[in-house]
Amino acid sequence: MPKVSEAYLEARRRQILEAAARCFARDGFHRTSMQDVVRESGVSAGLVYRYFTGKDEMIAAIVADWHEQRRTRLAEDPAAAFLGLLRSVGDPTARDDARLGVQVWAEALRSPEILALVKAGIDGPRAAAATVLNGDDTAARVLVAIYQGLVLQTAWDEPVDHDAFARTVETLLPHLIRIRK
Repeated sequence: MPKVSEAYLEARRRQILEAAARCFARDGFHRTSMQDVVRESGVSAGLVYRYFTGKDEMIAAIVADWHEQRRTRLAEDPAAAFLGLLRSVGDPTARDDARLGVQVWAEALRSPEILALVKAGIDGPRAAAATVLNGDDTAARVLVAIYQGLVLQTAWDEPVDHDAFARTVETLLPHLIRIRK
């Protein structure tokens, strides 16, 4: 029997996670069944269960993937990455991500494991914001709250000019730094 490459296995895992994310964004965690994920992914139930024991594992993997992508961007240039996060929420393809993100936050109230992942994921953007704000954690929390509010408005389909939003935050940054000194 031929060996399957790591790249192939990772592509299958990614295919399943993307299908799960679409289902969760569209129908919510609790209304999505494993069979829905199987149907959406186009793979067998056995293959889905080979990678994930259930929806909680899928949610955790989706959150971990999001945070890894953000960590990489934040490490390169914290200020640009944070403003990029604000702008990315406005991407028309990000609406489902915003809806899924809000559901993850809600799920964190029920699941200590998801809560730990969410908190760990917030630490990166908050640390990046603190770097931009001369180590000021309180001001960094304000910036993270601004991002979270924008995600929530996007999930609700509120019309928001995300570029203008990011420009306003850029304008506020020097004032936040000056106020907190």
